[in-house]
Amino acid sequence: MADKSKKIKVLDKPEKPAQGIQASFYLRYATSAKSTFALDIDINMPGQGITAIFGESGSGKTSLLRCIAGLEKNASGRLNVNGECWQETSIFVPTHKRSIGYVFQEASLFDHLTAMGNLHYAIKRNHQAVNLKLLNQVISVMGINNILTQFPQQLSGGEKQRVAIARALLSQPKLLLMDEPLASLDTARKLEILPYLERLRSLFNIPILYVSHAVDEIVRLADHIVIMRQGKVITQGGITELFSRTDLPLGVSNEVGAILECNVVEKDKQWHLMRVTFDGGELWLPNVENVQDNTQRIRILASDVSLTLSPHTDSSILNVLSGRIEEITNDEDPAMSLVRLKVGGNYLLARLTLKSLQKLDLAMGKSIWIQIKSAAIVR
Repeated sequence: MADKSKKIKVLDKPEKPAQGIQASFYLRYATSAKSTFALDIDINMPGQGITAIFGESGSGKTSLLRCIAGLEKNASGRLNVNGECWQETSIFVPTHKRSIGYVFQEASLFDHLTAMGNLHYAIKRNHQAVNLKLLNQVISVMGINNILTQFPQQLSGGEKQRVAIARALLSQPKLLLMDEPLASLDTARKLEILPYLERLRSLFNIPILYVSHAVDEIVRLADHIVIMRQGKVITQGGITELFSRTDLPLGVSNEVGAILECNVVEKDKQWHLMRVTFDGGELWLPNVENVQDNTQRIRILASDVSLTLSPHTDSSILNVLSGRIEEITNDEDPAMSLVRLKVGGNYLLARLTLKSLQKLDLAMGKSIWIQIKSAAIVR
């Protein structure tokens, strides 16, 4: 007779595999005869968009990417990418079987092949068929149609990197790893390639891990940020959240500033301005003619924000918002302080002298008027 005391749990539907990137690694290696470095992380990252891995040189950014790529076989841990297990206690999927695209600092193209030849190399090695539509889309998005017949030695640094990114995309990866892809380029070439990287975020549904120590790249590209220091993850979060914090190394002195996601609602042709709105108010900005997307990322530097106890209408400053002081911290300059301000559902930063703080009797929780001298679309 069956034992009726035992209950059998029946699942109506199979559990869905966890989405996102779950990574836990421990890797220790010698950096010199007398010192060692340890990567020790346990993190969950988004399974879509661009996640920036940010930190100073030697913080472990590249080591983390190498572990995810399966290039560090001595690393213990686990790795799941949008429901697929690539590494576990008894599982280690080798690099060539992981569905990844990897873009390095240097383009690493095959010199004996043209740009198109380099693309065909990726297509031939792909386990999935690459249709003509995808090939044409990648070529168009990366803007390389007019250089396909040229060899790498005939291309600029920016052109080489665009071909390298196109080659990585044609492998149809489930994860794209980019290890400081702009680090070897001068400013002009970097500005040339950034718009193409922005298109990746909007046109390809591939999660991207983007290693960089350059704040300007992260501000422009990232949706999510992971901050590393000495082999550990010290924090992570959305770009608007982390750039409004006062305790993180996301810029120094006059470079510190908050990020807002805004909607373009009006363009004033008479004054060459455009009006954007966000959860907290609206801003007038210099009009940018070639802006196509109605959603724009705006950066406001802390040094361009001043505070008053009452609204002023007799000022040249167009952008005035009401807010509340959330936090006051010391700046690296002993004469200055950094003030975090709540504006609607967003946050701004203001960099003020300690004398101004005392003169206005500013304190946490106090309602305040915020004057923004300058704000700009991130581009």
